[in-house]
Amino acid sequence: MWNLRLPDPDLCSRRELLTRTGMGVGMLGLAGLLADPHSRPAIAAGLSVAGATQPLAPRAPQFPAKAKQVVHLFMNGGPSQVDTFDPKPALEKYHGQNLPNPNLRTERKTSGAYKSPFKFQKYGQSGIEVSELFAKTASAHIDDMCVIRSMHADVPNHEPSLWLMNCGDGRMPRPAMGSWVTYGLGSENQNLPGFIAMCPAGLPVTGALNWRSAFLPGAFQGTYIDSQHTDVQKLIENIRNTGLTTEQQRKQLDLVRRMNAKHEADRGGDPQLEARIQSFELAYRMQTEAGEAFDIAREPESLREAYGSGPIGRQLLMTRRLLERGVRFIQLYSGNFQPWDNHSNLEADHKRLAAEWDQPIAAFLSDLKQRGMFDSTLVFWGGEFGRTPVAELPELSGRDHNHYGFSMWLAGGGAKGGYVHGSTDEFGFAAVENKVHVHDLHATILHLLGFDHERLTYRYAGRDFRLTDVHGRVVPELVA
Repeated sequence: MWNLRLPDPDLCSRRELLTRTGMGVGMLGLAGLLADPHSRPAIAAGLSVAGATQPLAPRAPQFPAKAKQVVHLFMNGGPSQVDTFDPKPALEKYHGQNLPNPNLRTERKTSGAYKSPFKFQKYGQSGIEVSELFAKTASAHIDDMCVIRSMHADVPNHEPSLWLMNCGDGRMPRPAMGSWVTYGLGSENQNLPGFIAMCPAGLPVTGALNWRSAFLPGAFQGTYIDSQHTDVQKLIENIRNTGLTTEQQRKQLDLVRRMNAKHEADRGGDPQLEARIQSFELAYRMQTEAGEAFDIAREPESLREAYGSGPIGRQLLMTRRLLERGVRFIQLYSGNFQPWDNHSNLEADHKRLAAEWDQPIAAFLSDLKQRGMFDSTLVFWGGEFGRTPVAELPELSGRDHNHYGFSMWLAGGGAKGGYVHGSTDEFGFAAVENKVHVHDLHATILHLLGFDHERLTYRYAGRDFRLTDVHGRVVPELVA
């Protein structure tokens, strides 16, 4: 007679049941066919995750640092540097004329110089010139901002440039910067995701590839929030279980966890299965805290008015609340697709977009300072590339993509305030002095967080990977 006694009858899989009840001989052959000798978990190199049961447990950096959390203000589509943070008076002189620059190359057909329709003026004790588009941010915070006017990337195309800025590689989506940061530091709150991406009204171009964890364990991937909504149950789908009580959910989840744990143990530790286990646990815990964290109605009316009533202001106010609750990395997008991609009608569109961000950014930085959070929070602003100093045909009212030179800024978290780093040529086309590549930016951000970018690695497919791949250098001038 067949022996039907199992090690744990409650956790018997269908395959195991068949194996033990009359089809065992056939299953011997099937097991060999289904076996995957290559299905082995990746092994972390240079850093060990603090236990499979708590991959987001907080961890110390490699060396002491001021920055503890990061906020990335992503102007997807590519804002124009010569209309925001890089004034170029020479464009007025040559407006409508061909520029005396034989090396000026563009992706599309362009015409003569296009002077900025916006006025620049000096702000603060540092006297840094900023466009009127960001007058509120500059007037209140320019002396705490590190403006980089010599950024450059690899190609003038959105998709690879978004991947490069977000994941450190423009050819294929690798782990996002937020995934690397949470891999290195964990999170201070186990009831909320360590990495959150907010984008109102849909996804940016290439979608969730911008915040995926790729070959890093799934616990480090970003959680998407559609910040156009005000109702928490629309912000985060399925945040409430209307069919079961909390106690019933816990019992159900405990059973699923036992089954998954046995499945994982039988396979020597599958990182994808571990990610699924952790996602179930996090979803359960978020029910107790996410509703309160995203409820900005709890904030004083005067503060909500300072941030503004639009989706950008709401998501920045939610960001401050999430930072207070220990979320490690938060990325905020302008909106879905490429709102700053103004090939035409740039004057009106850049003015509208900047108006959505200027007041909320000023309020957000002020709020961080008042709460004593500014020094430990690194905030950085920018797009995937910049725009040309010449007008694009046929409308002659916009600018083409430009990866040769563009501007970004950092504030807080140990970045040097009241400082301008590098420059583009006299027309704002290409970085020429103290050039900073995207890999250098990533290396510097990790340095501000207490990591040597060459030592924050993860072994996958037989080699050690890192955010900066085989590139990048820390830019010491950007560090206070």
